[in-house]
Amino acid sequence: PWLPLRSTSATNQTGTTPEHTISVSGTGHIVLTPDIADLRLGVSSTAKSVKSARTLAATSMTAVIASLKGLGIADKDIQTTILSLQPTYDYSANTNPPRLTGYQLSNSIAVTIRDLAKLGDAIDNALAAGATSLDGVSFRVGDQAAAEQQARQAAMDEAKAKAKTLADAAGIAITGVASISETIAPVPYPVYYGYAAAGAPSAKDVQTPVEAGSTEVTVTVAVVYLIG
Repeated sequence: PWLPLRSTSATNQTGTTPEHTISVSGTGHIVLTPDIADLRLGVSSTAKSVKSARTLAATSMTAVIASLKGLGIADKDIQTTILSLQPTYDYSANTNPPRLTGYQLSNSIAVTIRDLAKLGDAIDNALAAGATSLDGVSFRVGDQAAAEQQARQAAMDEAKAKAKTLADAAGIAITGVASISETIAPVPYPVYYGYAAAGAPSAKDVQTPVEAGSTEVTVTVAVVYLIG
């Protein structure tokens, strides 16, 4: 059977015998289930004075944080990400400048949830406690390096098997490895996680539905084997 051979140089300028190689690729896939969720929540309050807007927002955010800590979420996993105060204006009268009507204070937090069984409660309890915005949920794997290592080994095993099949068919032997390169595909994490309660919620207390899904780590290696 025909076997493509590749020389490391087009001409042999040194007078030595050029190396012959087999170039193959291998891909390893490892399916993952995210085990960490990052939740972004916020409160916003508008009042005629800065003091009133601040008090309203502080009261709501304090209740939101308490609802999260009540689920066992640690202090280190709750971080303030936005704290802003903006004036509000009435533009309907077409006056210049517009009429100042009050102030809006916004306060947002990022929450790391390490027990995904608590995600549904974290969302519902925070909204019930006074959160006025839910800016999104993202997911990740705590130990992605271990998954990449498994995918890398699987990719090398596939490349080696391909090279051995080609070499055996040509009646030649693999004598070494000339080069290895790898590519790791970005991990496309799902947007939503499905919370499985320890029992169906009642009709009057339906929990926010979110879906788990899965994702995968993909590693591709390109290997050049020496043959003789």
